[in-house]
Amino acid sequence: MKRKEQVKEQTFEITGMTCAACATRIEKGLNKMQGVENATVNLALEQATVKYRVDELSPSKIKEKVEGLGYGIVTEKIELDISGMTCAACATRIEKGLNKMAGVNKATVNLALENATIEYNPATVVPEELISKVTKLGYGATKKESKQASINQKEAEFKRQKRKFIFSMILSLPLLWTMVGHFSFTSFLYVPDLLMNPWVQMALATPIQFFVGKQFYVGAYKALKNKSANMDVLVALGTSAAYFYSVYLSFEALGHSGHPAGLYFETSAILITLILLGKLFETKAKGRSSEAIKKLMGLQAKTAVVIRHGEQMEIPLEEVVAGEILLVKPGEKIPVDGEIIEGQSAIDESMLTGESIPVDKQAGDTVIGATINKNGFLKIKATKVGKETALAQIIKVVEEAQGSKAPIQRLADHISGIFVPIVVSLALITFLFWYFIITPGDFAESLEKLIAVLVIACPCALGLATPTSIMAGSGRAAEYGILFKGGEHLEMTHKIDTILLDKTGTVTNGKPILTDIVTEWQEEELLSLVGAAESKSEHPLAEAIVKGITERGIVLRETADFEAIPGFGIRANVDGRELLVGTRRLMDRYRINVGKILPIMKDLESQGKTAMLVSVNGKYAGLLAVADTIKQTSKNAIKRLKQMNIDVMMITGDNQQTAEAIGRQAGIDHIIAEVLPDGKAEAVKKLQQQGKKVAMVGDGINDAPALALADIGMAIGTGTDIAMEAADITLIRGDLQAIADSILISRKTITNIKQNLFWAFGYNTLGIPIAAIGLLAPWLAGAAMAFSSVSVVLNALRLQRLKL
Repeated sequence: MKRKEQVKEQTFEITGMTCAACATRIEKGLNKMQGVENATVNLALEQATVKYRVDELSPSKIKEKVEGLGYGIVTEKIELDISGMTCAACATRIEKGLNKMAGVNKATVNLALENATIEYNPATVVPEELISKVTKLGYGATKKESKQASINQKEAEFKRQKRKFIFSMILSLPLLWTMVGHFSFTSFLYVPDLLMNPWVQMALATPIQFFVGKQFYVGAYKALKNKSANMDVLVALGTSAAYFYSVYLSFEALGHSGHPAGLYFETSAILITLILLGKLFETKAKGRSSEAIKKLMGLQAKTAVVIRHGEQMEIPLEEVVAGEILLVKPGEKIPVDGEIIEGQSAIDESMLTGESIPVDKQAGDTVIGATINKNGFLKIKATKVGKETALAQIIKVVEEAQGSKAPIQRLADHISGIFVPIVVSLALITFLFWYFIITPGDFAESLEKLIAVLVIACPCALGLATPTSIMAGSGRAAEYGILFKGGEHLEMTHKIDTILLDKTGTVTNGKPILTDIVTEWQEEELLSLVGAAESKSEHPLAEAIVKGITERGIVLRETADFEAIPGFGIRANVDGRELLVGTRRLMDRYRINVGKILPIMKDLESQGKTAMLVSVNGKYAGLLAVADTIKQTSKNAIKRLKQMNIDVMMITGDNQQTAEAIGRQAGIDHIIAEVLPDGKAEAVKKLQQQGKKVAMVGDGINDAPALALADIGMAIGTGTDIAMEAADITLIRGDLQAIADSILISRKTITNIKQNLFWAFGYNTLGIPIAAIGLLAPWLAGAAMAFSSVSVVLNALRLQRLKL
């Protein structure tokens, strides 16, 4: 029997990418590896997500491949103090266990020093998971204190590039002065003769070309070494042509009086300076596109108070281990997901549910990390820590959505992969055309046009057009409590034209409540008797009645005798009185005359309510009605969907009469009732066969097949984990308004992507011919290139201010 191969998915942070061609090259290289099932690279996030077979490939091999392609993978090291080891077998066991974890590149355990050194991928695994793994193996582990400050790598790189830009700008300004002085309309400007000296210009341009511009040469070498081409190739070719031609002219003029004409030192220097400036703007803007993740991570508590060895101690959040007892004071954030074992309080869960009203919690109730303890002292047992917490799962979903590719991006990826060789060819053709036809023999003029074409055609804007919009759109959606599981779902949602709503827990609250009381007795006395009788029943309707009565502050009597009559109701003896509560058939069985109340009963049932009759000592005494009421926002949400030209239908296993009553209240015209769970999936299939793009919205286990089959499955966040697993979108708030919000965000995001692609394609389509015919100076081409990338990112960032 063939053993099933284990497949893992891991995300790596990539360094050294400069444009879409880099991302495409890494993606192609990884996909060609033996054992890789699928690899996608995101330029905006600077990440690679690789799905691979563990029997054939390891993270270290993937790291080697990326480095072989000329790029880097971010890894971090951590040292753990290990306790409980007694022999070499213990060390070997821990080492093997750690090395098997996804995200661990290498782990070594030293028995003598009682520590473990682990090299890991921070995008896949976090320190607390490593500690938890050692704990599960039966040993103790704590993080070794490190004196080295934790510095954000991207911020450090940004500062380094900023220093380079300032240095480059200072040296470029004198060269810019000479360039401006060349124009006829600026001839009145004074230009010192010293600055016109070719050796002075060379002295200013050389540090820019080879110190500041070194990164372009290195990038171009690595690209060409791997038989590819990227933005670095274009920049290196263009600036080198200008610089070395100017050096040639300077040496040729030796021994001649006067300064040589046609020098391009200023062109190469200003180009590099402008490209660096554009990259700084782009990096800053790209950093803002992940604000949603930063905001979500900012919700977490930084420390936790735990009880260890009988003592209270405050420790960093990442050191909390599942099973530990935590203390949370009023006003503090709850550090991790857990269960209250002592105390009671109101918990502000607005960060998770969007509900501003705090929820009362007591011993036995669960609490979510990052929610706020409003007014009581709580003792909590940690049940989920690290990446297992609800907030961490939300962050993971948002990160995966931001890192995934929408289908609309494939065209841009394909074009950027072949773009640079085409541009180099066009630049050479331009040079030859000018040198032999337009300005025969004028090398300097022809060279200028070649440089302009090379520089104007940078594919950065093309590579950033889609991922930055996906990042901004999915991030903004997360702030509204809408979690898209991937870019493809964010794109598909805007095509939805039909919404199929589950009834219970989706359109309605999912919990029946006591709605109507009709009595011939003193109301409080009758309810006291009925509540006492129903308190002995386990039926959901009985629970609703008892809850409705106790919420009115009515004290229940003592029940001496109780009998449940399946399909009919209950019989009980309360305070010496014989009570019957149930259906008309129950009353008929005991020959209770209820004829006068039947019209009211039928009217209540036509409203979708379940009516129950009450008799005391053989005489009719009253009627109680219970109903699963619609959510307050359902009616407005459905009205809003209709205004968006979307067909809204409701599907339920309830009887037709009840379903139609709920439908009328919610404003839904199309009802599909009395449907079994597999019938919901069939209903989705039938609508799809009619050419409709269907979104199924549900919250229960029975909705999972339909959620998976629909074009887009939307799970109500207050529902079951199985439903959320099967769905493409999770609506955390449990509010149907989020359906319209998700469609609106999708529409706005796709519009934004199309704007970006139009700009990126249009920019290159217009820019290259303009440069080729000589209407664009190289330094202007460099400025335009930088502006194109920044404008695409800034346009995408408009989604972060989207109001719903």
